[in-house]
Order: sequence, then C-alpha cells, then structure tokens
Amino acid sequence: MKTHNNEILIYCDPNSSVDKKVLAYARTLSPHVKEMDYNQTPMTPSMMRTVLIEMELRPKDLLNRAHPYYQEHIRGRDFNYEGWLNILARNPELIKAPIAIKGKKAVLCDNPTNIYQLLSVEKNTEKY
Repeated sequence: MKTHNNEILIYCDPNSSVDKKVLAYARTLSPHVKEMDYNQTPMTPSMMRTVLIEMELRPKDLLNRAHPYYQEHIRGRDFNYEGWLNILARNPELIKAPIAIKGKKAVLCDNPTNIYQLLSVEKNTEKY
C-alpha cells in the first residue's frame, strides 16, 4: 500500500484513545492526514501483506493477544502466512495498534510517538 509523499494514512479504530492520539500527532506532521477506519474499510490480505513487508513484520506481530476473540478462537493454533493474513483481514479489531503509512513506509504505532519514524525516513532520503 502506497500513499502520496505528502499524505499520511492512518489505519485505525477511531474510537480508541491511543488511535486518536496517533491521529493528533499525524495532524501535527502533515495537513494531509487520511483516516481509514478498519471497521468500515478492512484491508484485503494482499494489502495487509504489502504493509507488513513495508514494516518488516510478520502477521503475528500485529496481533493483540489479549483480545477476547484471539483468546477464544486463535490462541494455541498455528496458521501459515496466508492464514494469518486472512485472520487479520477478516478480524481487523485484532490489530494491536494503528498503522501509519506515508509514501512507501509504514509504521506500527503501538506508542503514539512512533509516527515520528515516518519523518526519519524522509530525512534519510534527502539529497545533499
């Protein structure tokens, strides 16, 4: 998943207090912030795969293991990579934190200030 270099896309649950903080931080970084409510617009497995590659994470790294659905239906089971992608795509509420995307870079914002990692990418790509 790729966005314009001036736009920040936040894939989140807008009702979560942590996600609201990430959105607030994002708005201080760019006037072009797009909020994508995962309850309204879930990612497809292929979109999720692309984002995971950009973050250099595995699908299991995104899971909120304390979530009741995880505890009841998933805990103790093992799936292949595609299976985990499908679980995340069909159950986005299991994603433990909002995902911020800018250009070709994505960051899991389990701490709201993690969104600033998007800026470090921008500075590293500047030409001197």
